[in-house]
Amino acid sequence: MSSTERGTEQGARPGRLTAAAVVAGVEGLALAAGGLYMLVTSLVHRTGDLTSALMGGVTLVALGLIPLAAARGLLRRRSWSRGPAVITQILALPVAWQLLQANSVMIPAGIALAVLAVTGLVLLVNPATTEALGIKRPGQDSA
Repeated sequence: MSSTERGTEQGARPGRLTAAAVVAGVEGLALAAGGLYMLVTSLVHRTGDLTSALMGGVTLVALGLIPLAAARGLLRRRSWSRGPAVITQILALPVAWQLLQANSVMIPAGIALAVLAVTGLVLLVNPATTEALGIKRPGQDSA
């Protein structure tokens, strides 16, 4: 049975799965927006090393595509999408920690990112989410 058939047979998408997709989508949009900001700023102001600024911006935009693809997959109940979404949440935790260590206006951003990452992890490992994605737990029968 394909994941499309599974989605129509099981009815409505669980709220936890939708919320996990929203969390991944917000993170992806934030990364992409940060990358676009870096690109535009580096082209307009031309301060510092232009090559590094451009590469940093392109990298952030590319990294933003991963959670956006995962969010789309979660909304469409694709089992593959949980992996990239979980990895994104795990990678967000050290970034949040670094933001929290700053003595600046970045502390609220660190708090927001930490809350998003922990919320996303909790939603993604929830049994209702794994069941909705068709992911079997260890020791669960495949029948």
